[in-house]
Amino acid sequence: MRIAVPAETESNETRVAATPETVKKLIALGAQVAVQSGAGLASGITDTDFETAGATIAQGAGATIAGADVILAVRRPQASALSGAAAGASVIAVMDPYGQEAALQAYAQAGLNSFAMEFMPRITRAQVMDVLSSQANLAGYRAVLDGAAEYGRAVPMMMTAAGTVPAAKIFVMGVGVAGLQAIATARRLGAIVTATDVRPATKEQVESLGAKFLAVEDEEFLQAQTAGGYAKEMSKDYQAKQAALTAAHIAKQDIVITTALIPGRPAPRLITADMVRSMRAGSVIVDLAVERGGNCELAVPGQVVTTENGVKIVGHLNVAGRIAATASSLYARNLLAFIETLVAKETKSFAPNWDDELVQATLLTRGGAIVHPNFQPKA
Repeated sequence: MRIAVPAETESNETRVAATPETVKKLIALGAQVAVQSGAGLASGITDTDFETAGATIAQGAGATIAGADVILAVRRPQASALSGAAAGASVIAVMDPYGQEAALQAYAQAGLNSFAMEFMPRITRAQVMDVLSSQANLAGYRAVLDGAAEYGRAVPMMMTAAGTVPAAKIFVMGVGVAGLQAIATARRLGAIVTATDVRPATKEQVESLGAKFLAVEDEEFLQAQTAGGYAKEMSKDYQAKQAALTAAHIAKQDIVITTALIPGRPAPRLITADMVRSMRAGSVIVDLAVERGGNCELAVPGQVVTTENGVKIVGHLNVAGRIAATASSLYARNLLAFIETLVAKETKSFAPNWDDELVQATLLTRGGAIVHPNFQPKA
């Protein structure tokens, strides 16, 4: 069994799909591991670190993936970059497949099996494989640090001989994994924290972290969560009521962090241009959903912009990758835990059980076809 770890090709991707720790454990499973030279440098991992762990360092992507049974990546590699991979090789990555049917078809035509780590079901045995949670947790933490760095004042209350410095007010919109970590981090920094979400179950979570919950708690709100734990898309009427409630609140905030995402859909618009104009000069908005269209109307992907009224809007891409070493460590452990379920321990070969619920939930392409039910032609 040969496992390949090519370097990421997107310019803003600093993470890597393996670490020396996981390389050692993959070798213990019976694998030979090839890592492309320089793949870990942006995460602080040198080729020597990988070699010491037992990996072979390959020059170039082609040499790395040649003969590989499994190819590990952070983001879905272009099918053209995998032209040297053998038919039947399995690619495991964050595949970002929605709206990318042509890319999936290219994988199918190349005879590649592909697994989308972001489709991992939210069940007990898969918690250790949940890449969305591991990376969102870090993004929520980093968002608060980015917001505090752009905010031109101290965050905690300080009582000094020269007078008292008031605590910053931080508002977190969307209380998933990223939002909860943002709340916890903001509280550690000493901010006054409020948060909102359309899912009723989050109210108790917000309050348990010492923050105040803000939402229109009507009948629709009480039904606003899917069986999988995700937020449902709310009606236009509810969105209008929630917007009216939050508009006045946002005007009084120093830092607003938005984290709202709905799988497979554009990010919901939470902050309008009028809301931004209501904020004080020096206030900061950090939009974690900017890669999906943004929760803030004025957010610009990959940029920090300052509006005419002096509000900074932070639109960093790949926020988890801004803590690359930690993000890579957690992501690589997610992959390792999944691979352990796909390896036959007796023969030490890559032998997925195609009927396993984890495989069925994540498998996108196999045997020259797109097999995931979410991407089948509609009747």
